[in-house]
Amino acid sequence: MRLFIPVCCLLPLLALATADAVDSETEPLVPLKLKSEGELFNCCDGTEDLSQSSSNDTPAPNRPVCQPCSTGAHTDTSAEDDSSKEDEDGMEVVSEDKSEESSQETSSEEIFEEKAEVELEESNEALEEEVLQTEDEAGAEEELSQTEEEAVEEEEVLQIQDAAKASAKVDKSTPSGPATRDQTHIDETLRLATAEASQEFVDALKKLQHVYNTAIKPLDKAYKYNELRQHEVSEAEITSKPMVLFLGPWSVGKSSMINYLLGLHGTSQQLYTGAEPTTSEYTVLMHGEKFRTIEGIVMAADSSRSFSPLERFGQGFLEKLVGIEMPHKLLERVTFVDTPGIIENRKQQERGYPYSEVCQWFIDRADLIFLVFDPTKLDVGLELEMLFRQMKGRESQIRIILNKADSLTTQDLMRVYGALFWSMAPLINVTEPPRVYVSSFWPQEYAPDTNRDLFKREEISLLEDLNQVIENRLQNKIAFIRQHGIRVRIHALLVDRYLQTYYEKLGWFSDPHEVFNDIVSDPDKFYIFKSILAKTNVSKFDLPEAEAYRDFFGVNPPGGFKLLSSYCGWSGGCLMEKIEKAITDELPALISSLAEKREAKAEAAAETKEKPQNRWRRQQ
Repeated sequence: MRLFIPVCCLLPLLALATADAVDSETEPLVPLKLKSEGELFNCCDGTEDLSQSSSNDTPAPNRPVCQPCSTGAHTDTSAEDDSSKEDEDGMEVVSEDKSEESSQETSSEEIFEEKAEVELEESNEALEEEVLQTEDEAGAEEELSQTEEEAVEEEEVLQIQDAAKASAKVDKSTPSGPATRDQTHIDETLRLATAEASQEFVDALKKLQHVYNTAIKPLDKAYKYNELRQHEVSEAEITSKPMVLFLGPWSVGKSSMINYLLGLHGTSQQLYTGAEPTTSEYTVLMHGEKFRTIEGIVMAADSSRSFSPLERFGQGFLEKLVGIEMPHKLLERVTFVDTPGIIENRKQQERGYPYSEVCQWFIDRADLIFLVFDPTKLDVGLELEMLFRQMKGRESQIRIILNKADSLTTQDLMRVYGALFWSMAPLINVTEPPRVYVSSFWPQEYAPDTNRDLFKREEISLLEDLNQVIENRLQNKIAFIRQHGIRVRIHALLVDRYLQTYYEKLGWFSDPHEVFNDIVSDPDKFYIFKSILAKTNVSKFDLPEAEAYRDFFGVNPPGGFKLLSSYCGWSGGCLMEKIEKAITDELPALISSLAEKREAKAEAAAETKEKPQNRWRRQQ
């Protein structure tokens, strides 16, 4: 009973709850209506408050805020009806607004397209105007481009020159590597700043060429003197510069000395140097407009040079001959020849060419011979002994150089100096030995604790000796041509005497070949050489050896020569008279005229100098 009563009470409550749920489902839905910002909330009592409230720091926009009604809120059925009508009207307005917005969008798109077309046309016109302007500007720029490029090139050249000067100053101020010595004394001693040929020099050289071509060369060709001595004087040899020949053992500093004199150390043009035997070629350094290397085959084929006779030594030697041309003031006055070092422990035949004959060719044409040694290579072998035999008669042209002297102490240097003369004494058969220069010829500073003043004086003395040879190059050339003329004259007299004796001994029934062989094999029996000494002004020391004429006539039979009397004519005179006149009169007069002009020039230079005034002299 107790449980039944509460269940009966709950049933009516459930029925009421289900009824309310059905009523809420059947109620019509109220459509929402968008209102303006001010109509979102209406105050119950019609009052409004414009106060602002915001949880953020930024101020909120001013808008009406509803205040709570003083009395409770009511719902009115009439208000609900009005709101439903207003919602329907609002829906219609929204649809109309949408249609209007769509139409406005289409119209705005059309307007945008029109504006885009207008902008494209304007941009095209602007581009056309810019193209025209650029064409006009291009024409003007083309006119100015050449001048601008030239100006830029000039600026670049000036910048390069300034940079080169700056780098040269930097190199001088801050040298890198080992310290180098001052080399200005080389240019001052050799007078390279005023190294120009005068008109007197040119005129004298032309006269020398004329005397050789008219008086000496015809007799030289007639009796083939070049086949006896293997020395043919050419036009290029007469006009050539003085030749300085460097000889000596390997790695004694020959190439380094040339680099030092020409200032080539540290440049791409320097000769290669090293402790091992480096120079296996004959290197001829000459003057040229630019630096270039010339092969030996080209040098021998060029008739304007004095190296054409080197072809007779074969192609093997020409491959070992190299010429180097470079613009240098010293090379305008002299030619340097660097030779392979003397190697005593190697056979001469292994060089691939006749070494002794090639050395003899250069020795005969050298104006100065530098024989270089160093303290470690004083031995005398077969090749060096052979060179001294070839230099016999040219002792006045030899200069012995003891290089690398700063590598020794003073006491050791004196001992090496004595050992050098002890080794050279058997080879030099003259009363006065050659001059010996002791120094160190390379750009680095002298070693500390050595006799620097002595080395510097020796170097300047060597440079003065070299300058003397350069200054006297024309006198030396005249003397050489005169000596050559004397030898040609003696050779012509000997050949003429051989022919006279041959024609005197030749009978009707005798064999010409046997007769001439008897004369050549024993010339003293027929007084060939004694008759020349008795009848002509010839020194016995200038006579060649009899064995030389055995070889000469073995190649050239007597039938290929004529007597001297046949070379005389009514208009041209005799060839022997011309060569004697050149030897005794013309060439000595040319040397004396050069000496007189030099003295006159020296006197004129002395007169132009102001005489020093005596300050102690009483003024009048």
